[in-house]
Amino acid sequence: MYFTRFYDTDLAQASYMIGCQKTGECLVVDPVRDVTQYLAEARAQGLRVTHVTETHIHADYLSGSRELAAQTGARLLLSDEGGSGWQYTYDDGNQIKLHGGDSFMVGNVRIQALHTPGHTPESLSFLVTDTPRGEQPSLILTGDFVFVGDLGRPDLLDEAAGGQDTRFVGAAQLFASLKGQFLPLPDYVQVWPGHGAGSACGKALGAVPATTVGYERALSWWAPLVEAGDEQAFTDELLAGQPDAPRYYGRMKTENRDGPALLEAVAPLPALSAPDVRARLAAGARLIDTRPREEHQAAAPTGSVNLPDGKTFETWAGWLLTPGRKLILLAPASRAETLRRQLWMVGLDQVVGFIPTAEGLDAAPAAPIPVDELPQHVGALILDVRKKTEYDAGHLPGARQLHAGRLPWALDTLPRDREIVVHCQGGARSAAAASLLRAEGFHVTELAGGYDAWSHAQTALQTA
Repeated sequence: MYFTRFYDTDLAQASYMIGCQKTGECLVVDPVRDVTQYLAEARAQGLRVTHVTETHIHADYLSGSRELAAQTGARLLLSDEGGSGWQYTYDDGNQIKLHGGDSFMVGNVRIQALHTPGHTPESLSFLVTDTPRGEQPSLILTGDFVFVGDLGRPDLLDEAAGGQDTRFVGAAQLFASLKGQFLPLPDYVQVWPGHGAGSACGKALGAVPATTVGYERALSWWAPLVEAGDEQAFTDELLAGQPDAPRYYGRMKTENRDGPALLEAVAPLPALSAPDVRARLAAGARLIDTRPREEHQAAAPTGSVNLPDGKTFETWAGWLLTPGRKLILLAPASRAETLRRQLWMVGLDQVVGFIPTAEGLDAAPAAPIPVDELPQHVGALILDVRKKTEYDAGHLPGARQLHAGRLPWALDTLPRDREIVVHCQGGARSAAAASLLRAEGFHVTELAGGYDAWSHAQTALQTA
């Protein structure tokens, strides 16, 4: 059996390839939208992608399952569990519906679907058995069911898609799934989850890639509660302290359920001139400035959103950009295509070109203010774009908390007739959030150093 893990560090998302070298077949589980990495790996291993599946209808990224199946002719196996509203609505003629207990073969490797609702009602986990070695399973792909050291949160529908108290049903389902599907497995079974540390799909995910059933049974916070049958204590702990969910999760759920648009043939991304960019911006396009925030703040191009090229580019793009308008990248030619493909991960397909420098574009300084100047900004709204858990741990007096990942959906709740001073913990998230507000016409100032700088200043005053 061949087994490998692909990991997107930005989204903290894992996908997997399982192959049978004897027959040359392979399965890809939970692929992302840019499927080139799976095609390249299959070629390198002498395998054909014959099966594609996913553990559930994802909320944090746009699935590549439909794309990969279309490009390879593979069978697409999707959950038929969950009931109304939680079943896939598209069918390209290559689909096989999966229920808990179903099995299928990838060459000599057996894949058994387990229905493990809780994070979502339709969630499946995949128990993998390398049959030439024996009839005992060696690993389980748990998706967003069981993580290393944590569990998938059951409240995303409430948090990101307007649900009402679905978290309690989800918590009960998760409790039952752990008791009936996970804990009965042998201790030696390896657990390979769909996310790692940094994902908002749980609150305390481990940074190591895998665990075992036995290790989670022995050391997890939840196993003693499940084994003791204490569902109320389990629910209370599970739901306490969950981070804010970005609002784009609701859009991802809908698009993944109804079928992400196929990318098919993709034309090269054209380089644009400054006059062309100015004309496109005047017509409603959005400029994405991928330079470091210090360069953006020194001369912020008019109408631009600053999403620095780096480990948070995809995440912040999902937070701050919405589909429906054309996008232009301010990025070097060597990075433009890669960044365009990263935007695919969160369903932003309308990149029409790139410009390698800001030369010739209208721009103005957007320098943040130091903490000691904050008292001069009388009457300003102090906007804290950190997570609620961060805010609850300490915040500026009178500050309003609004997670940056919810900002585009709350613009009409913000004042246009007064200054807004934006801050986060250290200044990175607030720079991106402030650039969006600036592009939308708000009077915006950033607080240099964010809450950390303010807190340190308060400590210095108290000890002086």
